[in-house]
Amino acid sequence: MTSPQRPAPRPPAERDPWDRYGWVMAAVWLIFLIYPALALVRSTAGVGWIVLGWAALVVFVVLYIGGFIRGLRLDSGLGRPVPAGQWWIFGALIACMLLTIPGAGVSYISFLPFLMSFASYGLTRAAHWVTMAASITLTALSVFLIPGGLPYLTVLVIVALLGVVNTVTTWLIIRSAETERLGRELATSAGREAAARDVHDLIGHSLTVVQLKAQLAQRLIETDPERAKAELADITALTAEAIAGVRATVAGARATTLVEQLASGRDALQAAGVDLRVDGEPAALSPVQSLTASWVLREAITNVLRHAGASEVNVTIIPGSLIVADDGRGPASDAPAHGAPEGNGVRGMRERAAAAGAALEFGPGPAGGTRVELRW
Repeated sequence: MTSPQRPAPRPPAERDPWDRYGWVMAAVWLIFLIYPALALVRSTAGVGWIVLGWAALVVFVVLYIGGFIRGLRLDSGLGRPVPAGQWWIFGALIACMLLTIPGAGVSYISFLPFLMSFASYGLTRAAHWVTMAASITLTALSVFLIPGGLPYLTVLVIVALLGVVNTVTTWLIIRSAETERLGRELATSAGREAAARDVHDLIGHSLTVVQLKAQLAQRLIETDPERAKAELADITALTAEAIAGVRATVAGARATTLVEQLASGRDALQAAGVDLRVDGEPAALSPVQSLTASWVLREAITNVLRHAGASEVNVTIIPGSLIVADDGRGPASDAPAHGAPEGNGVRGMRERAAAAGAALEFGPGPAGGTRVELRW
């Protein structure tokens, strides 16, 4: 049997505060290990068993916190691949609990809630169910069958309630992750369809114009050479614009993150002699927001390459917002007054924004050019 592939640690820019400081919450609950600690203090067992119990207790604390931090760093558990090391840590935690029994007696059941939480949030769903059932069974047997176990009846209640809480919480987390993944897949599919439509529209329009101008140049090449040269120059400009537009569209279709889209957009703009300036970090947007923002950014850059005649594009990224502004010709000033329909690119941006629960503003910038703002 092959071991599951070890997940790669997430880059620091993609880690939220919970990833960095979530271990503090795990450490707070360790206060409940006061019960086996007190049991070891009052124990009448041999010195060797008491020393072994203290050592096992300390190792348990270290392994529990270390395993929790490691699980957050590797983003494992809750439906994601679990590295083999986490299973070894879980086994060591169980061993530490068992080693305290000779010295602490029935107080060993105070370790069970920690094992349950480790299995629920850091391992697989099957491990959650097995650990929960085993913990409730062991606690009930210890309370009702072992002499002196009745005072630990409250622990049995806590273990049972924790099992319910862990089951509901982890189910909600997994469902939320599945919903987000489905949303990404749907958005990616819609984006690919839009990219294919844009390429078709761009190529169809450009080739039609190029064909007409080529036919005209062919007729004028002997009777009006200068006019024919002008038409050939227009053909060269049209093909260059079409190539740049296709590059931007295809690069956008391949990009899956805002970071990649910024890089591909910069390359396409530089090829057309346009500078791109970025203010802010892509990590300011959530993964779902970032996906929608990447498609809007692609459309905005494509519009710049096709229509704007700009020399500079400024992209601003802040929490809940993406702004793309250029210094080009800007949209037609009389279009709103005459109710002129928007192009496919702008209409596609509005549709994607609406599907993501965001609003999109498209119009002239304060200092000229075009300004596109995507806002949640």
